[in-house]
Amino acid sequence: MEILVLFAVLFLLLSLGVPVAFSLFGAALATFAIIDIPLVVAVQRMAAGISVFTLMAIPFFIFAGDLMYRAGIADRLVRVADAALGRVRGGLGLVDVGASMMFGAVSGSAIASASAIGSTMVPLMEEKGYHKDYAVNVTVTAAIVGLLIPPSHNMIIYSAASGIGVSIGDLFLAGIVPGILTGTMLMLTAWLVARRRGLPRGQFPGWGQFARAIIYAVPGLMTGIIIMGGILSGIFTPTESSAIAVVYTALIGTFVYRSLGWKGFIEAAQKSVRTASMVLFIIAAATAFGFALALLEVPAQLAGLIAQITDNPILTLIIINLMLLALGTFMDMAPLIVIATPIFLPVAMSTGIDPVHFGIIMMLNLGIGLVTPPVGSVLFVGSAVGKIALPDMVRTIWPFYLTLLLALILISFVPALSLTLPAYF
Repeated sequence: MEILVLFAVLFLLLSLGVPVAFSLFGAALATFAIIDIPLVVAVQRMAAGISVFTLMAIPFFIFAGDLMYRAGIADRLVRVADAALGRVRGGLGLVDVGASMMFGAVSGSAIASASAIGSTMVPLMEEKGYHKDYAVNVTVTAAIVGLLIPPSHNMIIYSAASGIGVSIGDLFLAGIVPGILTGTMLMLTAWLVARRRGLPRGQFPGWGQFARAIIYAVPGLMTGIIIMGGILSGIFTPTESSAIAVVYTALIGTFVYRSLGWKGFIEAAQKSVRTASMVLFIIAAATAFGFALALLEVPAQLAGLIAQITDNPILTLIIINLMLLALGTFMDMAPLIVIATPIFLPVAMSTGIDPVHFGIIMMLNLGIGLVTPPVGSVLFVGSAVGKIALPDMVRTIWPFYLTLLLALILISFVPALSLTLPAYF
């Protein structure tokens, strides 16, 4: 009965258009009232949920990503990718994916990538004769790669939600190979679709211009190297690395690229405060909801239910993936990580799945939800940036969507893709 109340209130509030954080908190309050727990416990759990040192990295990484966008780093990454890949058939589609991969390595945000790369690439591709739906589809699906290539603030959320202290450094390392694999597969898909549609071919600008493009982009790309190098060497923690990323990005944007002024810095700070506040409030509310789940022993009951169906790790992982894909179609990524991790991680670990590997599976799985209607936030960004109706872009997105699903299958059932680098380091 109590479990029914918990989920019924949640879905009722969501269906009425109540924001996700308030829906989660309302469901937790209703459940506490039913099982006669003081309602102040919900507030205490919210406070405890965000009183975690590692979560301080989230606002810093969000701030760093916004500074990178305003400093013009995305444009410089596009130039590098264009010089390397633009000469093949449909080359600008490959450029879009390549630039998204590089931007993901310094921002870690799918929405930031879709906005930053899309605002540059979509108009350029239209100008060169590419179909608008193709340009937007490549942009939004390539943005998902940024969730895998470190640093990714969603991995920090997963680490905090796991309850077992999954290493953020291991998660960052584990995302590198799957991120490169997913990006490469999307490039292949973009090329195949471009060939079928007869899209134009660019020209190689020459080795001199290629070298200059790389030189101009190196200061921006160093952000990711500094972050990962510092974490792996033990010089600073992931939280400290996020603060260093902000300082470094502000310095190169101001003194190296000279494209970040005081006005841009203030605007980035204001936007980052709003975004981080929403994310952290969702995490706080989801913590109270997760506490209610734990009280009602939902993870244990779910594990028992799946165990009755099968004890095969492969089938278990298939069931979990299908559930996460379904949940991702109507809930955003951050709250879903906090809600789903304490439910599904114990089930996965009971069948021998490594928590680091499961984290990477969850990142890509829920990332696919960001480009799946009806609540695909990255889809909405792509629609706004490309000025195209959502049905028009969704109608032709299926080759890229199938590619993401194929990447999910490979990453799910080939653990070495995720675990080799963490084991080596």
